[in-house]
Formats: sequence, C-alpha cells, structure tokens
Amino acid sequence: MNINKKIPPFKLVPSPLNKEAETVKKFKWAPDEIGTRHQLGGTPNYIQAEEWPLCKSCQNKMSFYAQLDSINDDFQIGDCGMIYVFFCFDCNESASVVQSY
Repeated sequence: MNINKKIPPFKLVPSPLNKEAETVKKFKWAPDEIGTRHQLGGTPNYIQAEEWPLCKSCQNKMSFYAQLDSINDDFQIGDCGMIYVFFCFDCNESASVVQSY
C-alpha cells in the first residue's frame, strides 16, 4: 500500500508549444512570481490554509502530485490562484483543490 507516497520535487517551466502560446502575455499587475509557481511533487505551496483530500475509495490521505499556477490576466485561476492536484497510487483516484488570494 502506497499511503501518501511522496514524489520528489520538480520545478515545471512552461514552454510554448505553438505560435499562439508564444504570444501569451505575462500578468500586467501581479508580482513577478505569479505564473511561475508550477511544480511536480514535493510539498504544495498553499496560498491559503492546507487542504489535503482523502481518497474517495480507500479514505487515506492522497499524495500531492502537482500544482499549476495561473498563466496571465486572461487565464487566471480566481485571483492569481493555483490548482493543486492529488493522487492515490493504490486506487488510481485523483482530486484537486483550487486556492486564490
């Protein structure tokens, strides 16, 4: 059983895959770190209080898988927020949490 298996931390750096993505502008007013907080594994960098989901199948604490940051003013999650993704390696269940300022 892989209860709350911890993935080593990796920095995720977005790289445009087409011309449209190359033209996406950065945030106009947000601090420089907003839009760069993408991460795979490690520990979530919560904006608000910790929210750690339980697997719907086995009821165990899920493993943190990744966090995805807002992209820019047009593709903003709430108010410069992030999506946190969790996964149960035993049940192949996933869950996500959204937080913003």
